[in-house]
Amino acid sequence: MNWDDVRIFLAIHRTGTLRGAAQQLAVDQTTAGRRLGGLERALGSRLFLRTSAGFVLTQSGEEVLQTAEEMERLAVSFARRSEGANERVEGEVRVTTTDTLAIDFVIPAIERLQTRHPGVRAVLSTTPRLLDLARREADIAVRTERPEQSGLIVRRLGHWDVGLYASRSYIARHGQPRVGEALAGHEIALYQPGVTKRQLGTLAGESIAQARVVAELDSSLMLSTFVRAGLALAELPTYVAQRHPELVRIWPERKRAAPYEAWLVLHDDLARTSRVRVVVDAIVERFERMAQPTPHDH
Repeated sequence: MNWDDVRIFLAIHRTGTLRGAAQQLAVDQTTAGRRLGGLERALGSRLFLRTSAGFVLTQSGEEVLQTAEEMERLAVSFARRSEGANERVEGEVRVTTTDTLAIDFVIPAIERLQTRHPGVRAVLSTTPRLLDLARREADIAVRTERPEQSGLIVRRLGHWDVGLYASRSYIARHGQPRVGEALAGHEIALYQPGVTKRQLGTLAGESIAQARVVAELDSSLMLSTFVRAGLALAELPTYVAQRHPELVRIWPERKRAAPYEAWLVLHDDLARTSRVRVVVDAIVERFERMAQPTPHDH
């Protein structure tokens, strides 16, 4: 199989459309359709059913998929190893993280990086989705959960307690909640289902059974912004509150068992690439300066 044709096949499988595949690979839609047709003729079978919901793998397509993904792994590994010998501190480095970590840590790191190494261009993607480093969807990830995949270098950048917070304006209107009342009479904000694994039906160990859920949000940035606006109570990592004096910690003696963590992740093949290494160093330096836990909260 021709690798260029296989790339089209995988992109169609992942996006579900010719247009999506063409956009993903920066080719025109006609080229994508022609390459798929060529691959199907070479294999002597149709790989997709064209349905109203998009392109769906046939049985033959399912059989080809594993081989195609293995070809992709080999191609990506070859590219990474070739880049590993590149000592030039210039070029593109793709970084993925959450919006909160981007604002507080990664963007300031990139700012310093541009001063030191103007030839390095950071491409930043902020998404709660875990991009696949093995497929080169990103070169570096700064994540709030430790990945389990093999072949990755993983480093913990920082960790913080998580507490229940409200703004001073919220407390002025609603007062502070009392232990044992399941947050009765209070308004709370939560993550949308699937955003985090740590949402357990309690806030700071207190049941939320009597609370009124006024918002379900899809990012830490939106959650902290909602609390700072005085609209609800929510759990936040302590470093966020340390930056915003309008926030007050409720029941500071209560700590959630699982801390809020930040992890730096990159593929082992890229660890010695100069342009990647300087971006990693800048991110690590920013966390070392800003992410140290402190014994006191507001």
